[in-house]
Amino acid sequence: MIPPCSIKGRKRKKREENYHSKDVEQLIEEEKIEITSLTEAAGTEDEKQEEDVVHDLPGIPILPSDENNSIGAIFVLEKASLEVAKVGKTYQILNSDDHANFLRKHNKNPADYRPDIVHQALLMILDSPFNKAGRLRAVYVRTEKGVLFEVKPHARMPRTYKRFAGLMLQLLQKLSISAAGKREKLLRVIKNPVTQYFPLNSRKIGFSYSSEKLVDMRDYVAAISDDVTLVFVVGAMAHGKIEKDYVDDFISISGYPLSAAYCITRICNALEQKCKIV
Repeated sequence: MIPPCSIKGRKRKKREENYHSKDVEQLIEEEKIEITSLTEAAGTEDEKQEEDVVHDLPGIPILPSDENNSIGAIFVLEKASLEVAKVGKTYQILNSDDHANFLRKHNKNPADYRPDIVHQALLMILDSPFNKAGRLRAVYVRTEKGVLFEVKPHARMPRTYKRFAGLMLQLLQKLSISAAGKREKLLRVIKNPVTQYFPLNSRKIGFSYSSEKLVDMRDYVAAISDDVTLVFVVGAMAHGKIEKDYVDDFISISGYPLSAAYCITRICNALEQKCKIV
């Protein structure tokens, strides 16, 4: 019998993936945010995958309200972890679960990459009775890299994180997301600073566990005049605190550290009690 022959070949070395966060930082320098070039670099394969994830967003039915005669509020989510990098052959939103090894390879702390925090925070805001009663004026999100985008109050966020990550990737590449069957942009990247979008009679309130001013949120909101638009600035990061010079008042609403989602829940409950929304 003839012994079986084995063909020896050279093993292919795995290519190390290049970290592209520096490219994204250069694209958003000087607030020009030319992130559309990422779409060209991603290629047609990425476009097909994005189309499979999400096309357009449906809207939430919201009662009409008179902005001049009703209590309104604006939410700003600061330092959201929404960083785009090329992993393998596709661009992805980095997170601590799926890209831990990738982040460690590039000397990054995986614990800092938590896009699920801003996902939960947006769900709490948009699902609140305060929003469905037509009292929410706007929602703004600023990423850790300084990209600012607006979320319309009647936008419906994906319920699962995977679809949310696909939506955020599409937003950062194409700069806007349109409503289903309409030309209205439910999400769009806008220019900094965020303060230029606030009304004149607004009061900016920041939240931090380290603040020495501990208040009951219901009493705090009830004491503010009805003709003042409240702007709530909440951190959407895993660690640290927001430090913004445009904030008028820094408060703490609990003697214990709270997640961004639960902090927003307390804010919305206080607003609903003030507006008598059941």
